[in-house]
Amino acid sequence: MLYSLVRKALFQLDAERAHELTLQQLSRLSGSPLKGVIRQSLPFKPVNCMGLTFKNPLGLAAGLDKNGECIDAFGAMGFGFVEIGTVTPRAQAGNDKPRMFRIPEAQGIINRMGFNNHGVDRLVENVIKARFDGILGINIGKNKDTPVEQGKDDYLICMDKVYPYAGYITINISSPNTPGLRSLQYGEALDDLLSAIKIRQGELQQIHQKYVPVTVKIAPDLFAEELIQVADSLIRHQIDGVIATNTTLDRSLINGLAHSDEAGGLSGRPVQLRSTEIVRQLAQELKGRIPIIGVGGIDSLVAAREKMAAGASLIQIYSGFIYQGPGLIKQIVTHL
Repeated sequence: MLYSLVRKALFQLDAERAHELTLQQLSRLSGSPLKGVIRQSLPFKPVNCMGLTFKNPLGLAAGLDKNGECIDAFGAMGFGFVEIGTVTPRAQAGNDKPRMFRIPEAQGIINRMGFNNHGVDRLVENVIKARFDGILGINIGKNKDTPVEQGKDDYLICMDKVYPYAGYITINISSPNTPGLRSLQYGEALDDLLSAIKIRQGELQQIHQKYVPVTVKIAPDLFAEELIQVADSLIRHQIDGVIATNTTLDRSLINGLAHSDEAGGLSGRPVQLRSTEIVRQLAQELKGRIPIIGVGGIDSLVAAREKMAAGASLIQIYSGFIYQGPGLIKQIVTHL
């Protein structure tokens, strides 16, 4: 009831302005005696995955808290894990505004943010201040002005800096809003990147005396044969997990709705079916050798169960959380 009133007020604002305002308020709340306003008591439902123990299988997807400013607030709401980022080596403004659009009739969101963030050093400062006792994922990417052929250098820079503080690290090669980024999902480019990542992971394990799993986030717009190749690369390079999926470029389910022709990635309910199908196909290819984190269109307990039934070991939410608020966390975790 309370969130429906908050959402009504926020939805009167521009989508990105509402996002910024919400993060500002959550950051203030998490460091004040009023933190109890957002705290939820949820059952402990541990899941062992990638050598880590998650308090429950539901996490916050990357993109909502790009700079790690509200880690404690999201932890208080009951998420079993929180993924922050995408972060890049250097701060960047992202794409021109407006760049975020709600599709309320479809419970969807289109964004073309372009990895706007304060840079990896600022994110690390925020992580050090946080007191979250769950698993923290850190999602890393490349700067827009870094040529794609040099992109792996940006990933390695970020990896070096976040490794000591991350529960796991996600390699984002599937955002549609950084030119050329998705080309890293294919063939030699993918093999070259994953090989460099695994070598650096081994080096960092020796330096820090701990093993931090690495996951790769993929797009929902891959064809079946492309997905088979991706799965093969993940297995060969011994990647620890795969996140399926990022946002989609497909507009077939929202044609004719306001903002449906805006450029960017579509998330929320319209991507649920496709994302779940990708999870199912991945599970068939991976045969349990690599765990899958399912994300895309989860806006109910049934949608969450569909992702798990398709083969996901863990799940994440973003757009469903925007539309329904913290109550969705409690509903899913309690009954999943």
